[in-house]
Amino acid sequence: MDNRSGEMLVFVKVVETGSFSATAQLLNLSPSAVSKVVTRIEERLGVLLFQRSTRQMSLTAEGREFHDSCVRILDDIDEAEQGVSQRATSIRGLLRVNVSLPFGTHYVVPLLSEFSKRYPEITVDISLTDTKIDLNRERVDVAIRMGPLNDGSFRARSLGRSRRVIVAAPSYLDRKGMPRLPGDLAQHSCLNFNFRRSLDEWPFIIEGHPMELAVRGGIMTNNGETMRQLTLDGLGVARLGMFHVYEDIKARRLVELLADYNAGDVEDINIIFSSQRHLPLRIRAFIDFFVEKLSPMILESGGVEKW
Repeated sequence: MDNRSGEMLVFVKVVETGSFSATAQLLNLSPSAVSKVVTRIEERLGVLLFQRSTRQMSLTAEGREFHDSCVRILDDIDEAEQGVSQRATSIRGLLRVNVSLPFGTHYVVPLLSEFSKRYPEITVDISLTDTKIDLNRERVDVAIRMGPLNDGSFRARSLGRSRRVIVAAPSYLDRKGMPRLPGDLAQHSCLNFNFRRSLDEWPFIIEGHPMELAVRGGIMTNNGETMRQLTLDGLGVARLGMFHVYEDIKARRLVELLADYNAGDVEDINIIFSSQRHLPLRIRAFIDFFVEKLSPMILESGGVEKW
């Protein structure tokens, strides 16, 4: 490994102290090691850096030129490290965030004002999408996602787990009737996601056994927030996360269906971030803030069962 900056430091200290032994003591090296470093530099450069005698050691013209360059380079290294260190200890900079559309709309965006007041020097660049993206390619610093973490290059902190529920609007049920059994859904319009199969399957527990039933509908969409709105508009039956529709159920804008047959399937809600050892403070600040705010908020709302 190239360690020329380390060799430069040894050389500069020899010039400053005027001897190999004093430099060795200062840098916790042996005098012979210091001598070998200087000899190695001279051999690589093809010049003498010191005029040596039994009584004294003095710089050559080439040695003075090299010393001036070494001091400048070592100062630049110190300045670069100090600059990064100071920025790292100051919570500031651009933070790219990606969140699923419904969770971002109902939970993250309403908290951004408070986050910005607490960390005014962080610039938040937030994108809301349910489409699966490559976090590395999109240069995302932190994401909030539903489901398991499949990429080993990222770490996650849990916000909790949300069960999925089947819901419909009272206006839809007035027209189409209340399904009493899972099989009744064959007579209903079930809203699907278009990034899955057009023939979707929903899980149930029927007579103590897990089963998946195919459902069909006339409308598909690519995100949960649009599906929620379609359901509120009375256009069909949907299967959504409880965190997403809890307030609608509480306000009786939606009705939970077939609760006795619910398979109890849940989706994990995670804050996902890089597995690098030293996270920038702006990323750590975002993670800590939203874990602090969201976990109790969603738990109290009934949307998430905590780990």
